[in-house]
Amino acid sequence: MLAIEIVRQGTPVTPNVRVNPDRPVPEPRAGELRVRTEASALNHLDLWVGRGLPGIDVQWPTVGGSDGVGIVDAVGGGVDAAWIGQRVILNAAVMQPEPARPGRAPSGEDILMIGEHVPGTHAAHFVAPATNVLAIGDADPVEAAAFGLTHLTAWRMLVTRARLQPGMTVLIPGIGGGVALAALGIARHFGCTTIVTSRHAAKLERAKALGATHVVHDTGADWSRDVRKLTGGRGIDIVAESVGKAVHLACIKSMARGGVLVTCGCTTGPDATTDLARVFWNQLSIVGSTMGSMDEFRSVVALFRSGALRPAVDAVLAPAEAAAGYGRLEAGDQFGKIVFRWS
Repeated sequence: MLAIEIVRQGTPVTPNVRVNPDRPVPEPRAGELRVRTEASALNHLDLWVGRGLPGIDVQWPTVGGSDGVGIVDAVGGGVDAAWIGQRVILNAAVMQPEPARPGRAPSGEDILMIGEHVPGTHAAHFVAPATNVLAIGDADPVEAAAFGLTHLTAWRMLVTRARLQPGMTVLIPGIGGGVALAALGIARHFGCTTIVTSRHAAKLERAKALGATHVVHDTGADWSRDVRKLTGGRGIDIVAESVGKAVHLACIKSMARGGVLVTCGCTTGPDATTDLARVFWNQLSIVGSTMGSMDEFRSVVALFRSGALRPAVDAVLAPAEAAAGYGRLEAGDQFGKIVFRWS
């Protein structure tokens, strides 16, 4: 089958991307189904996989991709054959049961990521547990592929972890990436005031067109005073961020008393400088968030199916243009999701 492969670990990732016309078609195991891919989408996770992740033994060449939509064409043992012929969307976060540990309570979720720990969706076919897909009927495969992982991630960040409520003020640094744009859409859906930042004026203009309440140009200097002015000096209720080191301190200085900073990533680095005095004096919360459960996935996909939430699509490419797609993501030029159309 046709597949987009990363042939070796390295930075940058783009030179290591190739299109293989002859990768073996995967067969579904017990509990799994196979999907004939219609569309898959890139995430920053695809770059992290290509650069190498500690503790993960990748078998090169590997197939990335944690967003996929397509038609079920085969099922493994124990899976209802009624799935065959249905269009489905993937939740790539497969929750794993924690091993029992005498005298210790479970510490949280253990997640196996399709497209990270096992081959992903950037291929003509992919396999997944039947429990990790939802039927989406006649939904546009390109939009659905662009929607899945980023909106699941942003939903857990804002709704589950930060307890978003209507009328709150939400700061979203680094607008243009998939999670940031998903967070903007969800915050707007809740009727929140939104403030977004970017180093690119064009991205700020596009964010305004999508309904951002305020925009702040990030020149590389501390922009927290600009943000606080926009709130009348009060500060931000929730910061939803995945940028990391480059913006962390400005985010902390932008927050209102009792505010929550929720993070799902650190594309500019994990070793941020913070301000502990502000954290304790203003009773701030800093919480982490990763992927999401099937219950959360059902909630956010229902809003996609109803038309209440839609993804921003930056580009739709053929698999043969894989290197161009990876290169655009790696350069940070995208505004929204880069999608590969397979059929």
